[in-house]
Amino acid sequence: MDTVNNNTESRKHKHLNYKERVTIQLRLNDDRSPYSIAKELGRSESTVHNEIKRGTVDQIKQGKRVQFYFADAGQAAYEKNRKNCGPKFKFLQCEKFIEYAVDKIQNDEWSLDACVGKARENKLFTPSEMVCTKTFYSYVELGLLPFTVLDLPLVVKRANTAIKVRRYKRKLGRSIEERPKEIEKREEFGHWEIDTVIGKRTKEDPVILSLVERQTRNSIFLKVAAKTAHSISEALLMLQTFYGSKFDQVFKTITADNGSEFSDLHQLELTTETKVYFAHPYASYERGTNERHNGMLRRFIPKGRAIADFSADFIARVENWCNTLPRKILNYKSPEELFEDHLDLIYAA
Repeated sequence: MDTVNNNTESRKHKHLNYKERVTIQLRLNDDRSPYSIAKELGRSESTVHNEIKRGTVDQIKQGKRVQFYFADAGQAAYEKNRKNCGPKFKFLQCEKFIEYAVDKIQNDEWSLDACVGKARENKLFTPSEMVCTKTFYSYVELGLLPFTVLDLPLVVKRANTAIKVRRYKRKLGRSIEERPKEIEKREEFGHWEIDTVIGKRTKEDPVILSLVERQTRNSIFLKVAAKTAHSISEALLMLQTFYGSKFDQVFKTITADNGSEFSDLHQLELTTETKVYFAHPYASYERGTNERHNGMLRRFIPKGRAIADFSADFIARVENWCNTLPRKILNYKSPEELFEDHLDLIYAA
Protein backbone atom coordinates (compact mmCIF):
# COMPACT_ATOMS: atom_id res chain seq x y z
CA MET A 1 0.00 0.00 0.00
CA ASP A 2 1.24 3.48 -0.84
CA THR A 3 -0.58 5.18 2.04
CA VAL A 4 -3.18 4.74 4.73
CA ASN A 5 -6.34 6.61 3.84
CA ASN A 6 -7.27 8.52 7.00
CA ASN A 7 -9.80 10.76 5.26
CA THR A 8 -13.24 9.93 6.69
CA GLU A 9 -15.14 12.62 4.77
CA SER A 10 -15.34 11.78 1.07
CA ARG A 11 -15.98 14.77 -1.21
CA LYS A 12 -16.66 12.98 -4.48
CA HIS A 13 -18.43 14.97 -7.20
CA LYS A 14 -17.43 18.26 -5.54
CA HIS A 15 -14.75 20.74 -6.51
CA LEU A 16 -11.41 20.61 -4.72
CA ASN A 17 -11.16 23.10 -1.86
CA TYR A 18 -8.15 25.07 -0.65
CA LYS A 19 -7.42 22.61 2.17
CA GLU A 20 -7.11 19.75 -0.33
CA ARG A 21 -4.85 21.85 -2.53
CA VAL A 22 -2.51 22.45 0.44
CA THR A 23 -2.46 18.69 1.04
CA ILE A 24 -1.47 18.12 -2.60
CA GLN A 25 1.36 20.68 -2.29
CA LEU A 26 2.72 19.10 0.90
CA ARG A 27 2.56 15.55 -0.48
CA LEU A 28 4.33 16.56 -3.71
CA ASN A 29 7.08 18.14 -1.62
CA ASP A 30 7.42 14.72 0.07
CA ASP A 31 7.81 13.12 -3.40
CA ARG A 32 4.47 11.34 -3.19
CA SER A 33 2.88 10.16 -6.44
CA PRO A 34 -0.38 11.67 -7.76
CA TYR A 35 -1.93 8.21 -7.42
CA SER A 36 -1.19 7.98 -3.68
CA ILE A 37 -2.36 11.56 -3.13
CA ALA A 38 -5.66 10.76 -4.90
CA LYS A 39 -6.15 7.69 -2.67
CA GLU A 40 -5.56 9.79 0.44
CA LEU A 41 -8.04 12.46 -0.62
CA GLY A 42 -10.63 9.99 -1.86
CA ARG A 43 -10.46 11.53 -5.34
CA SER A 44 -9.89 10.17 -8.81
CA GLU A 45 -6.31 10.21 -10.09
CA SER A 46 -7.30 12.38 -13.08
CA THR A 47 -8.69 15.05 -10.73
CA VAL A 48 -5.38 15.31 -8.92
CA HIS A 49 -3.38 15.28 -12.22
CA ASN A 50 -5.49 18.14 -13.59
CA GLU A 51 -5.11 20.13 -10.39
CA ILE A 52 -1.32 19.71 -10.42
CA LYS A 53 -1.22 20.88 -14.02
CA ARG A 54 -3.45 23.88 -13.20
CA GLY A 55 -1.43 25.03 -10.17
CA THR A 56 2.10 24.39 -11.44
CA VAL A 57 4.22 27.52 -12.06
CA ASP A 58 7.73 28.11 -13.45
CA GLN A 59 10.47 29.34 -11.12
CA ILE A 60 14.17 30.02 -11.46
CA LYS A 61 16.30 28.06 -9.00
CA GLN A 62 20.08 28.22 -9.13
CA GLY A 63 19.89 29.62 -12.62
CA LYS A 64 17.65 26.83 -13.86
CA ARG A 65 13.97 26.93 -14.76
CA VAL A 66 12.03 24.46 -12.58
CA GLN A 67 8.34 23.79 -12.01
CA PHE A 68 6.58 23.69 -8.65
CA TYR A 69 2.96 23.18 -7.65
CA PHE A 70 1.53 25.81 -5.25
CA ALA A 71 -1.86 25.59 -3.58
CA ASP A 72 -2.29 29.38 -3.91
CA ALA A 73 -1.68 29.22 -7.67
CA GLY A 74 -4.16 26.35 -8.05
CA GLN A 75 -6.81 28.22 -6.03
CA ALA A 76 -6.31 31.42 -8.06
CA ALA A 77 -6.63 29.53 -11.35
CA TYR A 78 -9.78 27.80 -10.07
CA GLU A 79 -11.45 31.09 -9.02
CA LYS A 80 -10.59 32.71 -12.36
CA ASN A 81 -12.16 29.82 -14.28
CA ARG A 82 -15.29 29.95 -12.10
CA LYS A 83 -15.94 33.52 -13.17
CA ASN A 84 -16.49 32.28 -16.71
CA CYS A 85 -19.03 29.65 -15.65
CA GLY A 86 -22.78 29.97 -16.00
CA PRO A 87 -25.03 30.91 -18.93
CA LYS A 88 -23.72 33.52 -21.34
CA PHE A 89 -25.31 36.94 -21.66
CA LYS A 90 -27.63 36.75 -24.68
CA PHE A 91 -29.24 40.19 -24.76
CA LEU A 92 -28.04 40.91 -28.31
CA GLN A 93 -29.24 37.52 -29.57
CA CYS A 94 -32.75 38.35 -28.35
CA GLU A 95 -32.97 41.81 -29.91
CA LYS A 96 -36.13 41.08 -31.95
CA PHE A 97 -37.90 39.50 -28.99
CA ILE A 98 -36.89 42.45 -26.76
CA GLU A 99 -38.35 44.90 -29.33
CA TYR A 100 -41.58 42.88 -29.48
CA ALA A 101 -41.87 42.79 -25.67
CA VAL A 102 -41.06 46.48 -25.16
CA ASP A 103 -43.78 47.39 -27.68
CA LYS A 104 -46.35 45.24 -25.83
CA ILE A 105 -45.33 46.59 -22.43
CA GLN A 106 -45.31 50.25 -23.40
CA ASN A 107 -48.30 50.31 -25.76
CA ASP A 108 -50.54 47.48 -24.55
CA GLU A 109 -49.61 47.51 -20.84
CA TRP A 110 -48.63 43.80 -20.87
CA SER A 111 -46.59 42.28 -18.09
CA LEU A 112 -43.13 40.83 -18.75
CA ASP A 113 -44.39 37.31 -18.10
CA ALA A 114 -47.30 37.80 -20.52
CA CYS A 115 -44.83 38.76 -23.27
CA VAL A 116 -42.65 35.73 -22.64
CA GLY A 117 -45.53 33.29 -22.28
CA LYS A 118 -47.51 34.47 -25.32
CA ALA A 119 -44.43 34.50 -27.56
CA ARG A 120 -43.51 30.99 -26.42
CA GLU A 121 -47.08 29.67 -26.74
CA ASN A 122 -47.48 31.00 -30.30
CA LYS A 123 -43.87 30.13 -31.29
CA LEU A 124 -43.20 33.71 -32.42
CA PHE A 125 -39.47 33.21 -31.72
CA THR A 126 -37.14 30.26 -31.36
CA PRO A 127 -35.96 29.39 -27.82
CA SER A 128 -32.50 30.78 -28.60
CA GLU A 129 -34.05 34.12 -29.56
CA MET A 130 -35.88 34.50 -26.22
CA VAL A 131 -35.14 34.73 -22.52
CA CYS A 132 -37.18 33.44 -19.58
CA THR A 133 -39.26 35.74 -17.38
CA LYS A 134 -36.67 35.78 -14.58
CA THR A 135 -33.88 36.82 -16.96
CA PHE A 136 -36.17 39.44 -18.49
CA TYR A 137 -36.68 41.01 -15.06
CA SER A 138 -32.89 40.94 -14.57
CA TYR A 139 -32.47 42.96 -17.77
CA VAL A 140 -34.87 45.57 -16.38
CA GLU A 141 -32.94 45.75 -13.10
CA LEU A 142 -29.67 46.16 -15.04
CA GLY A 143 -31.13 49.15 -16.89
CA LEU A 144 -31.03 47.50 -20.33
CA LEU A 145 -34.65 48.36 -21.20
CA PRO A 146 -36.33 51.76 -21.67
CA PHE A 147 -38.18 51.52 -18.34
CA THR A 148 -37.37 50.69 -14.73
CA VAL A 149 -38.69 48.20 -12.21
CA LEU A 150 -40.79 50.97 -10.67
CA ASP A 151 -42.62 51.38 -13.98
CA LEU A 152 -43.84 47.77 -13.85
CA PRO A 153 -47.16 47.02 -12.12
CA LEU A 154 -47.27 44.80 -9.03
CA VAL A 155 -43.52 44.21 -8.76
CA VAL A 156 -43.37 45.10 -5.08
CA LYS A 157 -44.05 42.32 -2.59
CA ARG A 158 -47.20 42.41 -0.55
CA ALA A 159 -47.30 41.80 3.18
CA ASN A 160 -49.29 38.79 4.26
CA THR A 161 -52.12 39.65 6.60
CA ALA A 162 -53.99 37.35 8.92
CA ILE A 163 -57.39 36.22 7.64
CA LYS A 164 -60.19 36.92 10.06
CA VAL A 165 -63.86 36.12 9.58
CA ARG A 166 -65.99 38.45 11.64
CA ARG A 167 -69.60 38.07 12.63
CA TYR A 168 -72.28 39.23 10.26
CA LYS A 169 -73.47 42.78 10.54
CA ARG A 170 -76.15 42.15 7.93
CA LYS A 171 -77.41 39.17 5.99
CA LEU A 172 -78.64 39.93 2.49
CA GLY A 173 -79.25 36.39 1.30
CA ARG A 174 -77.79 32.92 0.92
CA SER A 175 -74.33 32.57 2.48
CA ILE A 176 -71.27 31.57 0.48
CA GLU A 177 -71.05 28.61 2.85
CA GLU A 178 -74.03 27.15 0.97
CA ARG A 179 -72.35 27.55 -2.42
CA PRO A 180 -71.46 24.16 -4.00
CA LYS A 181 -67.84 23.24 -3.37
CA GLU A 182 -67.39 22.36 -7.06
CA ILE A 183 -67.45 26.07 -7.88
CA GLU A 184 -64.18 26.49 -5.98
CA LYS A 185 -62.44 24.20 -8.48
CA ARG A 186 -63.24 26.48 -11.46
CA GLU A 187 -64.06 23.47 -13.61
CA GLU A 188 -67.46 24.77 -14.73
CA PHE A 189 -68.23 27.92 -16.69
CA GLY A 190 -70.78 30.48 -15.57
CA HIS A 191 -69.87 31.34 -11.97
CA TRP A 192 -69.29 35.06 -11.39
CA GLU A 193 -68.07 37.40 -8.68
CA ILE A 194 -69.46 40.94 -8.46
CA ASP A 195 -68.27 44.17 -6.81
CA THR A 196 -68.35 47.95 -7.20
CA VAL A 197 -65.35 50.24 -7.73
CA ILE A 198 -65.76 53.76 -6.43
CA GLY A 199 -64.01 57.01 -7.30
CA LYS A 200 -64.70 59.95 -5.02
CA ARG A 201 -66.72 59.17 -1.92
CA THR A 202 -69.68 61.31 -2.88
CA LYS A 203 -73.26 60.33 -3.62
CA GLU A 204 -73.19 62.20 -6.93
CA ASP A 205 -70.21 60.32 -8.38
CA PRO A 206 -70.95 57.23 -10.51
CA VAL A 207 -69.35 53.85 -9.76
CA ILE A 208 -68.13 50.95 -11.85
CA LEU A 209 -69.91 47.62 -11.57
CA SER A 210 -67.27 44.89 -11.86
CA LEU A 211 -68.13 41.28 -12.73
CA VAL A 212 -65.57 38.51 -13.32
CA GLU A 213 -66.24 34.94 -14.49
CA ARG A 214 -64.23 32.59 -12.28
CA GLN A 215 -63.11 30.01 -14.84
CA THR A 216 -62.18 32.19 -17.84
CA ARG A 217 -61.35 35.37 -15.82
CA ASN A 218 -63.40 37.34 -18.36
CA SER A 219 -64.49 40.66 -16.84
CA ILE A 220 -67.36 43.09 -17.39
CA PHE A 221 -66.95 46.73 -16.31
CA LEU A 222 -70.09 48.87 -16.43
CA LYS A 223 -70.36 52.53 -15.47
CA VAL A 224 -73.52 52.93 -13.37
CA ALA A 225 -75.15 56.09 -12.07
CA ALA A 226 -74.62 55.53 -8.34
CA LYS A 227 -73.71 53.04 -5.66
CA THR A 228 -77.33 52.10 -5.00
CA ALA A 229 -79.38 48.93 -5.23
CA HIS A 230 -81.55 50.54 -7.92
CA SER A 231 -78.58 51.37 -10.17
CA ILE A 232 -77.13 47.86 -9.80
CA SER A 233 -80.50 46.29 -10.62
CA GLU A 234 -80.75 48.42 -13.78
CA ALA A 235 -77.27 47.32 -14.90
CA LEU A 236 -78.09 43.65 -14.35
CA LEU A 237 -81.38 44.07 -16.21
CA MET A 238 -79.38 45.40 -19.14
CA LEU A 239 -77.21 42.27 -19.04
CA GLN A 240 -80.35 40.11 -18.94
CA THR A 241 -81.64 41.88 -22.05
CA PHE A 242 -78.29 41.47 -23.82
CA TYR A 243 -77.97 37.71 -23.19
CA GLY A 244 -81.71 37.03 -23.44
CA SER A 245 -82.81 33.45 -22.87
CA LYS A 246 -79.18 32.36 -22.43
CA PHE A 247 -78.62 34.58 -19.37
CA ASP A 248 -79.15 31.65 -16.96
CA GLN A 249 -76.49 29.60 -18.74
CA VAL A 250 -73.96 32.43 -18.86
CA PHE A 251 -74.65 33.54 -15.26
CA LYS A 252 -75.26 30.36 -13.28
CA THR A 253 -74.22 31.90 -9.97
CA ILE A 254 -73.15 35.33 -8.74
CA THR A 255 -71.21 35.89 -5.51
CA ALA A 256 -71.30 39.37 -3.93
CA ASP A 257 -70.21 41.09 -0.75
CA ASN A 258 -72.65 42.51 1.80
CA GLY A 259 -72.65 46.06 0.48
CA SER A 260 -76.01 47.82 0.56
CA GLU A 261 -75.89 48.24 -3.23
CA PHE A 262 -76.40 44.46 -3.53
CA SER A 263 -79.41 44.33 -1.20
CA ASP A 264 -81.75 43.61 -4.15
CA LEU A 265 -79.42 41.15 -5.88
CA HIS A 266 -81.25 38.13 -4.50
CA GLN A 267 -84.31 39.15 -6.55
CA LEU A 268 -82.52 37.73 -9.62
CA GLU A 269 -83.59 34.33 -8.34
CA LEU A 270 -87.25 35.30 -8.75
CA THR A 271 -87.01 35.83 -12.51
CA THR A 272 -84.03 33.66 -13.54
CA GLU A 273 -82.32 30.38 -12.66
CA THR A 274 -79.26 32.30 -11.44
CA LYS A 275 -78.28 31.57 -7.84
CA VAL A 276 -76.95 34.41 -5.67
CA TYR A 277 -74.49 34.00 -2.79
CA PHE A 278 -73.02 36.50 -0.33
CA ALA A 279 -69.50 36.35 1.10
CA HIS A 280 -68.76 36.96 4.76
CA PRO A 281 -68.29 40.59 5.81
CA TYR A 282 -64.66 41.75 5.80
CA ALA A 283 -63.67 38.67 3.78
CA SER A 284 -62.70 40.04 0.38
CA TYR A 285 -60.44 37.01 -0.12
CA GLU A 286 -63.61 34.97 -0.72
CA ARG A 287 -63.98 36.94 -3.96
CA GLY A 288 -60.29 37.01 -4.79
CA THR A 289 -60.72 36.84 -8.55
CA ASN A 290 -62.89 39.95 -8.51
CA GLU A 291 -60.50 41.82 -6.22
CA ARG A 292 -57.57 40.95 -8.49
CA HIS A 293 -59.33 42.41 -11.51
CA ASN A 294 -60.34 45.51 -9.58
CA GLY A 295 -56.62 46.00 -8.99
CA MET A 296 -56.01 45.82 -12.74
CA LEU A 297 -58.76 48.38 -13.28
CA ARG A 298 -57.06 50.67 -10.76
CA ARG A 299 -54.02 50.92 -13.03
CA PHE A 300 -56.14 53.11 -15.28
CA ILE A 301 -58.56 54.63 -12.74
CA PRO A 302 -56.59 55.46 -9.58
CA LYS A 303 -58.22 55.73 -6.19
CA GLY A 304 -59.56 59.19 -5.47
CA ARG A 305 -60.24 60.07 -9.12
CA ALA A 306 -63.89 60.71 -9.87
CA ILE A 307 -65.49 58.02 -12.03
CA ALA A 308 -67.38 60.87 -13.72
CA ASP A 309 -64.05 61.94 -15.28
CA PHE A 310 -63.93 58.71 -17.30
CA SER A 311 -66.26 58.02 -20.21
CA ALA A 312 -68.07 54.75 -20.78
CA ASP A 313 -65.92 54.26 -23.91
CA PHE A 314 -62.74 54.60 -21.86
CA ILE A 315 -64.00 52.04 -19.33
CA ALA A 316 -64.90 49.73 -22.22
CA ARG A 317 -61.33 50.03 -23.54
CA VAL A 318 -59.98 49.08 -20.10
CA GLU A 319 -62.33 46.08 -20.08
CA ASN A 320 -61.06 45.06 -23.52
CA TRP A 321 -57.45 45.35 -22.34
CA CYS A 322 -58.13 43.11 -19.34
CA ASN A 323 -59.90 40.52 -21.48
CA THR A 324 -57.29 40.40 -24.25
CA LEU A 325 -54.26 40.19 -21.93
CA PRO A 326 -52.62 36.73 -22.10
CA ARG A 327 -52.62 35.07 -18.67
CA LYS A 328 -50.11 32.57 -17.34
CA ILE A 329 -52.86 30.80 -15.38
CA LEU A 330 -54.74 30.29 -18.68
CA ASN A 331 -51.67 28.90 -20.48
CA TYR A 332 -51.19 32.34 -22.01
CA LYS A 333 -54.56 32.39 -23.67
CA SER A 334 -56.67 35.49 -23.12
CA PRO A 335 -59.92 35.52 -21.08
CA GLU A 336 -61.79 36.72 -24.16
CA GLU A 337 -60.71 33.69 -26.23
CA LEU A 338 -61.96 31.22 -23.62
CA PHE A 339 -65.14 33.19 -22.90
CA GLU A 340 -66.07 33.31 -26.59
CA ASP A 341 -65.49 29.56 -26.89
CA HIS A 342 -68.02 28.93 -24.11
CA LEU A 343 -70.54 31.36 -25.62
CA ASP A 344 -70.27 29.54 -28.97
CA LEU A 345 -71.15 26.26 -27.24
CA ILE A 346 -74.09 27.84 -25.38
CA TYR A 347 -75.61 29.52 -28.43
CA ALA A 348 -75.01 26.48 -30.66
CA ALA A 349 -77.01 24.24 -28.33
